[in-house]
Amino acid sequence: MTTSPIERAADSFAAELSRRRVEQGMTKKQLAARMGFDPSYVSHVEGRRHRPTEDFARRAEAVLGASGAIWKRYQEYDELRHARSAMNTHRDPPVPEQWMPPGTGLIVEQELASLSYQDNTYRCVIRRALYNAGTEPVTRYLVRVAVDRYPGDPGRSNRHHREHPLTFAELDLQAYCDNQGTREPMEWRKKHDRDAFKEVWLLFENGEERFPLYPGQRVTIEYAYSVGHEKWGQWFQRAVRLPTRQLAVRLDLPLDLEPQVWGVETSMSAEEGPLRTPVIRHEEDGRARFEWSTENPPLNARYRLEWRFKSPPPTAPDARPADGARASERMRSAGIVQRGADLLRQPARQFDLPREAATARDVVARLRAALTRVDELHPFSKGVGLAAPQIGLAWAAAVVRPADRDAEPVVLLNPRVVDGAPETDEQYEGCLSFFDMRGLVPRPLRLDVEHAHWDGSRMITSFEFAMARLVAHEIDHLEGRLYVDRMAPGVPLVPVEEYRETGIPWHY
Repeated sequence: MTTSPIERAADSFAAELSRRRVEQGMTKKQLAARMGFDPSYVSHVEGRRHRPTEDFARRAEAVLGASGAIWKRYQEYDELRHARSAMNTHRDPPVPEQWMPPGTGLIVEQELASLSYQDNTYRCVIRRALYNAGTEPVTRYLVRVAVDRYPGDPGRSNRHHREHPLTFAELDLQAYCDNQGTREPMEWRKKHDRDAFKEVWLLFENGEERFPLYPGQRVTIEYAYSVGHEKWGQWFQRAVRLPTRQLAVRLDLPLDLEPQVWGVETSMSAEEGPLRTPVIRHEEDGRARFEWSTENPPLNARYRLEWRFKSPPPTAPDARPADGARASERMRSAGIVQRGADLLRQPARQFDLPREAATARDVVARLRAALTRVDELHPFSKGVGLAAPQIGLAWAAAVVRPADRDAEPVVLLNPRVVDGAPETDEQYEGCLSFFDMRGLVPRPLRLDVEHAHWDGSRMITSFEFAMARLVAHEIDHLEGRLYVDRMAPGVPLVPVEEYRETGIPWHY
């Protein structure tokens, strides 16, 4: 029996669809669920009982990642169908030389994901070249940040991240868009905020302008964030959530830690297995760099690089410093910035409250978590305080805990000293950012401090004796001072090994 060209084109579409589905190891029911269709409809299209529609072809192409083959078969069918009706003036745009499935929304033409490890911190930089293959302007882009300290032990990871939650303040998320040759900062807005998982919308706008990504346009975005080693497990995973033409992953690790790297992948049609191509290693300038890439990865595939340090750093998250380790090394291992860092000599940035209340809460949460870590390394019988610059955050926030461990810590936002007693005394002070030494520091016996609430209102609190000293110490940090700046000329510092009052409260 003779068939028409349209029927043959529809048969070719159905055959291509069926072949690609089988190659992906998907049942008709699974494909239908991913496409958002009833399973019987997929069965009818493959059985030639229903003709393909444009929407069906777009979704099938996006889900099966057929490198344009399904869409081309549909276009061949559609060309013949349109030839029958001169009244129908709508025609689909021609397929560009570099194929992109129209109507599927954003396409990632190239992604480069880089992760580097230095000074106990992981820095992640993601760069994506995007193409709008849809029919509407794109004004925002969803990104996810997830950490898993112990990927092989979910219960342990959950407990760890409940006690040490990931915060937006520590992420220091920054995003940019290369818009017509101009590098524009992108504002962002929170979507989900959980202990070990964050989602944000990157906005194609900033305080000065908006720059939507219109249909048919291309743009490159870049975003970067940081996570301390105490929260980042030794793995870096990329998930393919949009049609992607090329994906490249890079690791940059210290060579002296002797990193060993391997990779695994999973997909809709296969269990976890090794990467199909090897990870390439280069060594240069004391760094070990690992690179891996793939072309046209299927949707929902996951690629993960894992590593182990044969010579782990002395500041590994779960390690306790060896006997004899310097006190400053212990503090550094807990994430405390040490003397000599520029940040400790710069005035902290004031919060704009209540507009930046969420950021302020993030900063305070990280300060509390850091105090928990240092408590494991040293007893603080005199009380203890910590300012945001000491954990690498240039914000005007500090947390001060009295000597009484049952007392509630004092939170100081945008503090300033408004009055102090003329009477002073001298006591030895230590500093978490300079913990190898102790110094004799004069301080007022009473300090009146104006500081802010979360809602922006302000109050004045009076502190006396030990609390006055602790608060004064932390406010100095927020103004870019260290206690050594308060010491009398010629008074020497005392090495902590020679200091005889450890564990003894100040005397008043």
